[in-house]
Amino acid sequence: MDKASLASALGSPSVFGQSQFAFTRGNAFEARVKADGGAELLRLVHERLDRGAEPPRPRLRCGCPTCPRPGPEGRAARTALALREATGTPGAWTLLDHPMLALEVAGSPAFLEPDAVVVHPDGAWTVVEIKSFPMLDGSADPAKVGAAARQAAVYVLALERVAARLDPAPRVRHRVLLVCPRDFSNLPTASAVDVRKQRAVTDRQLARLTRIEEIADALPEGVCFSPELPAEELTAAVEAVPATYAPECLSACELAFHCRARSREAGAVTSLGRPVRAELGGLSTVEDVLAAARGEAGDPDDPAVAALRRAARLRAEALATAGAGGGAAADGGIGAGGVSACH
Repeated sequence: MDKASLASALGSPSVFGQSQFAFTRGNAFEARVKADGGAELLRLVHERLDRGAEPPRPRLRCGCPTCPRPGPEGRAARTALALREATGTPGAWTLLDHPMLALEVAGSPAFLEPDAVVVHPDGAWTVVEIKSFPMLDGSADPAKVGAAARQAAVYVLALERVAARLDPAPRVRHRVLLVCPRDFSNLPTASAVDVRKQRAVTDRQLARLTRIEEIADALPEGVCFSPELPAEELTAAVEAVPATYAPECLSACELAFHCRARSREAGAVTSLGRPVRAELGGLSTVEDVLAAARGEAGDPDDPAVAALRRAARLRAEALATAGAGGGAAADGGIGAGGVSACH
């Protein structure tokens, strides 16, 4: 479904997405990196990942997975064919610009489009991820690099599925190439990023996902998510699918604002963050937390309840001390009371 249209129909329009300025800047940088048949890009791959291979020649063989068959299925089939042909041509560098890969997610195919895939002269495959955030003195923002590594790990998994269908199966490298602007210029630089950890985590998560048919079987008969439905009917349909909101959803899901509003209405502590939820054990709502802190509910032997009550006592003592110090400061001016009030 179109989740952005669904969010608008629910009355919680999404602002999720990249700004037009950033999108334009990213496209311009990617075009520069891939200019001249990808000569600079292949030079970076050779320099950072495969120095032992023969350097790319001036005339490069560039495989572009276009296909007369419309739709992502046709492009994915053409990509698999281009990869097989490139692997069967030893000694040559091949650059696939925006290939299409397929990966099964919860029983349904998801189509992925990496920035580029390079086939090395030895037949190995490498994912290339091009980003517009800068590398300053050879390093970039760790959070952005981590996000790029997680994204590239998904592409590595999808490539491994393609490679497994070939005999012999080519090697998919677990070190991907991250290409970024150097310092504050528009000149490309690159770094090799090992994504084995991210790949393993993603593989485990995919294996644990509930399959789509199981989710569908648990839904009420006749439920529909069309944005054309009346607001009340559409809201009831969306609520039929359990969702657990967390702040990180805001950067990844168009329905995050709708789920945040529902989470706040229910007083769910997860809306404060997953680490907070983990610390509170069986206390799942803000009302439960406050009642436990006041001593009105909760098992005193529960470590979370005991910690909340201790925190409540410390807070009450601090407020009492601050109140007493404030009064003394008002009477005596700057002195012991004033120091107490400052503390």
